Amino acid sequence: MEHLRQLLGIENSELARLLRFSLHGLEATLNQACTEFPLDPGIEICDEVLQELHSLLQPTPIPSQLNNAWQDAIISPQNQLKLSHLRETFDSDKELSYYLGNSQLQSETDSDLWNEIQRKLLRIPEDLAASWRQRSLDMAQEIGAIADYSNLYQVPFIRDEIIYPGLTGSVQTQGLSLSQQSLLNSQITQGNESDFSAGFLFLYMKFLEIEPDLHHALKSVYSFDIISLHSKPEHRNQYIEALSDRYQRTQKAEDNTDPLSILRAWIDLDEAIHSLVFVPPAERYSWWGKLQHESRRILKKIADKAINAGSEVRIRQLSGLYADICTSSKDDLQLDFGGTPGEVLTCLRVYARINQEESPGRVIFRSSR
Repeated sequence: MEHLRQLLGIENSELARLLRFSLHGLEATLNQACTEFPLDPGIEICDEVLQELHSLLQPTPIPSQLNNAWQDAIISPQNQLKLSHLRETFDSDKELSYYLGNSQLQSETDSDLWNEIQRKLLRIPEDLAASWRQRSLDMAQEIGAIADYSNLYQVPFIRDEIIYPGLTGSVQTQGLSLSQQSLLNSQITQGNESDFSAGFLFLYMKFLEIEPDLHHALKSVYSFDIISLHSKPEHRNQYIEALSDRYQRTQKAEDNTDPLSILRAWIDLDEAIHSLVFVPPAERYSWWGKLQHESRRILKKIADKAINAGSEVRIRQLSGLYADICTSSKDDLQLDFGGTPGEVLTCLRVYARINQEESPGRVIFRSSR
């Protein structure tokens, strides 16, 4: 078991990635088997195996944060936060609570607090996020910490991008970046939409390791609610398995080169991409909102190819007042907070009409009360 843990901990390792996928699949299979065969003589041992797998697959904190947590405990008397003023200001901001809900920051060390705040800023409108990012840097500088753009935790994607800087000085912690090289190390690029879908797959795998606020609303996994992937690790495994399956189906469809098969596979993949959500969902013009919208742009290109090949295709992203679009959606989910009452908060699945065949969309909306 220790060697498995060591291999899983190696960054940018193809072998580690394949092992993690395999263990997630094994865990999901055993969970399903335990449900179907509760009286099996091996059920108790199987429960022990599942506990060991769950321990192996627990999200791994950013390495520098582990060191910094220990340093903070030593340097700060009684583990008092140097960035406490930043924390108090962030928690008390009413404009932020409109987009993020009323939950308070949870971090207990300066390094974790910096990363928690910066990741939350990815869910609010970009102009407000930019203002708050500068404000947080100014407050960090007041206690002797400055921005560090060189020490970055890399997340695989189709391009390079610094998402936010780390800190050096009185507080030392990594920032976060997208890395095309990390993606190239993880898979063989094919020069088409598969590169983009692979980018999302690997990006989501990494974010699920470092972001405890992520939820899923994927109907094929669970259709009745929005589920926390931190508190429900079995749902995290099932979501990853579903996302991986849809990614593989898009690759097979692209190999067959049939425009309608590719379109239908991408509609399903796009749904899985947009079903990884926060509560309340990220604002449309936030970093997260714009990132996910890149999938919709690819979907439009694929729809255009199907139209040029002679098919009748209509794709519609559902937005605006829920009362205006509810006839085009099905099995929608409701929240009592976030956004504007009576409006769609996010479109999980697009409405599609392909050669007279209709497929309803799916949304999360704010109740009108």
